[in-house]
Amino acid sequence: MSKLCYCTNVHPAEDLPGILEQLDRYSLPVRHQLGADRLGLGLWLAAGVAEGLAADPAAVRRFRGELDARGLDVLTLNAFPYGGFHRERVRHDVYRPAWTEQARVRYTANCATVLAGLLADDARAGSISTLPLGWRTPWTAADDASAAAGLTEAARACAAAGERAGRPIRLAVEPEPGCVLDTVADAVDWLAGRVDPELVGICLDTCHLAVSWADPSATVASIADAGLRVAKVQASAALEVPDPMDPAVRDALAEFAEGRYLHQVRERSVGGADDLADALGGTLPGRAPWRVHFHVPLHARPRAPLRATTEVIETVLGDLDQDVPVEVETYTWSVLPRAHREPLVPGIAAELAWAGARLSAAVPR
Repeated sequence: MSKLCYCTNVHPAEDLPGILEQLDRYSLPVRHQLGADRLGLGLWLAAGVAEGLAADPAAVRRFRGELDARGLDVLTLNAFPYGGFHRERVRHDVYRPAWTEQARVRYTANCATVLAGLLADDARAGSISTLPLGWRTPWTAADDASAAAGLTEAARACAAAGERAGRPIRLAVEPEPGCVLDTVADAVDWLAGRVDPELVGICLDTCHLAVSWADPSATVASIADAGLRVAKVQASAALEVPDPMDPAVRDALAEFAEGRYLHQVRERSVGGADDLADALGGTLPGRAPWRVHFHVPLHARPRAPLRATTEVIETVLGDLDQDVPVEVETYTWSVLPRAHREPLVPGIAAELAWAGARLSAAVPR
């Protein structure tokens, strides 16, 4: 389906030559493996690339030509990571700059300008996912006001870009555990009545949703009830363990406690830890099941006794409007335990095939 894509933040390149090289190395072979005439991309452009393209319309046209020549369609942008997303240690840096900083506003506005020139011809709207204001600490009332002003400024840039593109371009705020907008409920409460819902909506990341232990169908309904929209879905799966105190479970989980990214943990009806290593170290009691913010491949079940929250994805896809772009976002392939890895091209192709089958099975609303 034309709305299905995969997020290129799984690849490390942060300059145009490198991006084109990774499209040739990965995206084109994925398209061929799927036997598809076109392949959808959720494109990640680091801040420096977005700035350079936004300042050079001719470069955007050339880049669009390169994408077209490869049979690649840009359906959405991921503007959550500002840069350095594949450094040896990322962790809290992925939440910087926050929406309190002009650098975040400029980056997002540049992405809107670029997306207006790259958006696939058959896309009814464009979307740009972004961080949920920033990490929760430190955060003050002044920060809240500054973030609101920054989002308003970026939304104006999206409106202008949408006029040039001839269709809406929307910001999609992505709730994430540990951030100011930790859950979808937090994001709905903060955004409703504060933003123009034609320009700012929700990025519904199904891994983050699962980690929050929220009911998927009720969550989707709550967004519409608040007068907001889901601007994009990130199809991603979390880890779940029914008995965190089982020694076999803890041994299996310990393999996922790597140091590049944060892997927040939530114990059902109890509380949370900011990283898996902290949870395993005793910051959570382990009396109830855990869900872990570690994006695991959609098509491959983790080895027992671990499981993946793919049922959350299936529920969300069944409940949502069929025009919402769906971006497979397993950026963690390079940090998976070795026993869980597979070559990237067949892995991404298998994830897209899995998601495509679930989309085809979803009942249109």
